[in-house]
Amino acid sequence: MAKSKTLFVCSNCGFESSKWNGRCNNCGEWNTFEETEVVSDTRSSSSFSKQQAARSLSDKISTLSQIGTDTDVRYQTGISELDRVLGGGLVKGSIVLIGGEPGIGKSTILLQICQYLGNNHSILYISGEESVRQIKLRADRLKVTTESLYLLSSNDVESICSTIESSMPDIVIIDSIQTMNHHQINSSPGSVTQVRECTNLFMHTAKKLDIPIFIVGHVNKDGAIAGPKVMEHIVDAVLYFEGERHLSYRILRAVKNRFGSTNEIGVFEMLDTGLRQVENPSEMLLSGRPLNVSGTCVACIMEGSRPILAEVQVLATKSGFASPRRVTTGFDYNRMAMIVAVLEKRAGLFFGTLDIYINIVGGFKLDEPAGDLSVALALHSSVLDKPVHEKIIAFGEIGLGGEIRSISHVANRIREAERMGFEVCILPKQSLKGLNPSGYKTRIIGVSNIKQAFAAINAISKENDSQG
Repeated sequence: MAKSKTLFVCSNCGFESSKWNGRCNNCGEWNTFEETEVVSDTRSSSSFSKQQAARSLSDKISTLSQIGTDTDVRYQTGISELDRVLGGGLVKGSIVLIGGEPGIGKSTILLQICQYLGNNHSILYISGEESVRQIKLRADRLKVTTESLYLLSSNDVESICSTIESSMPDIVIIDSIQTMNHHQINSSPGSVTQVRECTNLFMHTAKKLDIPIFIVGHVNKDGAIAGPKVMEHIVDAVLYFEGERHLSYRILRAVKNRFGSTNEIGVFEMLDTGLRQVENPSEMLLSGRPLNVSGTCVACIMEGSRPILAEVQVLATKSGFASPRRVTTGFDYNRMAMIVAVLEKRAGLFFGTLDIYINIVGGFKLDEPAGDLSVALALHSSVLDKPVHEKIIAFGEIGLGGEIRSISHVANRIREAERMGFEVCILPKQSLKGLNPSGYKTRIIGVSNIKQAFAAINAISKENDSQG
């Protein structure tokens, strides 16, 4: 017979305890325990049933050579940026979790891909937040007119899984997991236990029927997907939408992917008609770049296999406070402090009475060490009020001794800079090994330390002045 049991579950990490505690012993957070009742089946199984279960499982054991692989193992979504992040497309039987802040585009992109997928596949869109009429209004705005899209408004997870098994659609979309409810669990929708058990039930349904399922997940105030961390371990892929609310550009990043790389990103632009993929992020990030202005330099970073050019802006100005301000947007604050210290010690620049502001244009995050050299050149340019020529690009990691250390994927970075019209590349001298500078139209300058980098910038400026 069924018997209810009271447990206290941490809303931050999902840790279970038989009694309430002020502080979670697992994650250390305070006041996160919530009371919940779990219904368990106390009936014991007979030895015969256990033997039957063991026999049925032994029949399902297969060797690696006996398992076949279909060539059509992935669905193309019609959005190449999303396919890139997924590792080449949506894998059959996989469960993909998409998270992000409210209004950033999670439901929008899932409804948009239905237009392309509906040409050859049937899609079941299940919403626990909106009625089918509201979804229809949003589909009209996004110009989604496919006849293979079926809508359902429900939040009963058991009924939903039964409907999926009876209707057998090709693709399922759940929007969102925080609204789903398991009637055997006596807690409100969105709680730790509800989210975990509902996700687990969807996972078994996806694997059993070989149907891929998209799940939309809300985020908490810290920006992480709301619910227990174990939910992210259950799913096959976790995608995050990043971007500022007041900016139109969105970045889709994979933080977990069992079927592809987690280093790839997809770039989108939010328009009135939905999300538009940006196939050339470098051009987008460099649009509107000021010319002949001090304190700017272009960096090239790698996002997976994709090189992306980003503009670094620095403003170093006299401070009006006893303690100068240091502000960074899109760049690590501690790394900025290290670069400033190196420039003061190794290059003779002085920032003690200056406010320093660093901004990566377009809401992009420059979190790769290869961007150090561009930041250093922009700082040097701002302090001396001498512009870096607009056709110069720099990338390299700076060490504490002022040396410029080698980086990876140099050839890809140079090709991207050449494609965007840059004429001079300043990079680590050690990275020139195995590289043929004559094979590029771009002029390549190798430097060993920051003093040589500053000297190269000054020499190029004198050449341009003499030619002008």
